[in-house]
Amino acid sequence: MPTHKTTCRVIYGDTDNMGQAYYGNYFRWFEIGRNELFRSLGLAYASVESRGLFLPVAETYCKYLLPAKYDDLLIIATSLDTRLKGAIKFDYQVFSEDAQTLLAQGYTKHACLNRDGKVIRPPKFIKEIIEKNNQKP
Repeated sequence: MPTHKTTCRVIYGDTDNMGQAYYGNYFRWFEIGRNELFRSLGLAYASVESRGLFLPVAETYCKYLLPAKYDDLLIIATSLDTRLKGAIKFDYQVFSEDAQTLLAQGYTKHACLNRDGKVIRPPKFIKEIIEKNNQKP
């Protein structure tokens, strides 16, 4: 599946007293990447929920390589790992503005829940979108 890229600027509120991005914000940036990836597939996350599918985070991981700093423009590269059958996994890389310096990388795994909170396999409409976009270069 192609990688989707979006940008985000580090605001003052994202940083600690050393001017470096607080570690927890990387997960917020992962969420930005995930939402924009869905949007690029023609499926805003709000429309996923309106169809009765909820994707709570079941597992997260982030490896911090270099700090992001106040006012840095970040590039968030997000892709879907299509190898999982019973969940959805997103992979992330956070780069500096030059797109050459990798600051962090990680993933989130998401369970699929129906409106009743029952764990289900990814529904057909999600699988079709993933398959369709897997064919793109």
